[in-house]
Amino acid sequence: MEDVTYTKGLYTATASVVSAEGGQYRGVVVLARDEGGELENTAYEVEATSTTEEEALEEAKALAHRILGEIEF
Repeated sequence: MEDVTYTKGLYTATASVVSAEGGQYRGVVVLARDEGGELENTAYEVEATSTTEEEALEEAKALAHRILGEIEF
């Protein structure tokens, strides 16, 4: 499944999916902050697992939107 990337100012949030236990999937968001050559990354996981990759990606995209929405400049 292809990752989805969103950008807000210096921040880039990449939503993706990883395999979880029991054939489940979990959405993950990596938030990167680019300060001119110095990259700072923070990883966030969706709390719940999903039965399909598509559902997990939708959850990750929603998390990415929430994270970027909370960023103030």
